[in-house]
Formats: sequence, structure tokens, C-alpha cells
Amino acid sequence: MTHTYQIAGMTCSGCQHKVQTLLSQVKDVRNVDISLAEGTADITMGRHVPTSALQDALKDFPKYQLSEAAHNHMASMEMDDIESRSWLATYKPILLIFGYILTIALIAGYTAHGFMTMTAMRIFMSGFFLVFSFFKLLNLQGFADSYSMYDIIAKRFRQWGYIYAFIELGLGLAFALDIQPFTVNLITFIVMSVSLIGVLQSVLNKRKIQCACLGAVFNLPMSTVTIVEDALMIVMSAVTLFSVF
Repeated sequence: MTHTYQIAGMTCSGCQHKVQTLLSQVKDVRNVDISLAEGTADITMGRHVPTSALQDALKDFPKYQLSEAAHNHMASMEMDDIESRSWLATYKPILLIFGYILTIALIAGYTAHGFMTMTAMRIFMSGFFLVFSFFKLLNLQGFADSYSMYDIIAKRFRQWGYIYAFIELGLGLAFALDIQPFTVNLITFIVMSVSLIGVLQSVLNKRKIQCACLGAVFNLPMSTVTIVEDALMIVMSAVTLFSVF
């Protein structure tokens, strides 16, 4: 699991190295990734390490003050609450959404000449992006905050979260209108592949954070379900790209 902490008092690369070394010596700490610019430390643990133990590691250097990041603390509490629910109760919103989108896509795929697989896929992808962008736009700032916790681009460029929501909206409209299928599917493949990297890192590191796929409306944990979402879009866009050639 990986948790994010605020660290005050770091002013140079020497400070960064000192803090990283001290925290790395704490029992059960696997990795320490410090951002000097943001004054944060992403600490990966083999098992949970109390904040007090991390603070004790810096006690000989009082100018370095470690504290839990506010959004990380709240997210951790929310994830603890989510973990007490059943799998079905946790993922009910996303299962219902997928069910509705799949039903519409299947209906659209049936014609007098038989079932049109590519049409069904296009409508499914349109529905996916339109619905998911809708939930992100309901609370754009909340989505950007959640997304910046794990996406490899949003971590360094927070505005990417705002841009990403509108990219999804644009892709949804483009798929619905069947505009420039090659270009649209290529963009989908690239954007979703990049997004998947951050998701995989979070799941493999067992980070207890909220998935931003449905914005800040539903408290869904980052899990293999999120991987399946992104992978499904990547596979569908790849299939369509090959069919265009």
C-alpha cells in the first residue's frame, strides 16, 4: 500500500535526500518517493506504518515536519468504509451503468441484415465516454483532485484532470456521430493506455484510494474493475483500428 504525506521544511535536494534516507530506514517501508516541489512523500509499505513512526524517524531534524495529506486522510477513511461493503454493493453503480450501455449497444447493433458488431461497439464506446464524462463534469474539481492521486500525467500536471474530462466528452460525441473513426479510435487507444498505467501502478501497489472513473459522485475503490474498464476501451479501439485498414 502507498500513502501520501506532506513534509514541511525541505528546501533543497540535500533535504530531499536526507528525508528520503531517514524514512526508508523505517521498518516495513518499501519505497519513498519525494517531490521537493510539492513537499510530499509517497511512501509504499509492506504493511501499515503509523504516522507517528514516520514522524519519529525525523525527530532528530525538527525542521522536517511530516503530516498526513488532508485528501489522503479523507480518502483512506472513505476506503475503510467501502471495504466493509459487499463486492456487489460497492460496484452496483458501475454494473448498472455498464448494463444500460450494453443493452443500448446491442439494440443498436441489430439491423434487418443481422447483427452489426462494429456498430454495437461504436455505440457502446460512445455511451461509455458520454456517461463517464457526465459524472466527471458534475464535480470537475473533485474529479481532478482524485485523478491527480494516481494518473501519471495528472500527478505532474494537475490541469490534465480537467482536460481529460472534456476529452472523454469529445470522444463520446465523435463515436456517436461516427466522425473520423481512425483518428478517434487512435486517440482513444493512446489516452486510455496512458490512463491504464496509473491504474495498474495503484492496484499493484495496493493503494487505498478512490477511483476517479465516475468522478467524485460515487466512492469506488481502485481495483481490477477499473483495469477492466480501461482495458475494454483499449481493446475495442484496437479492434476498430485494425478493421479500418
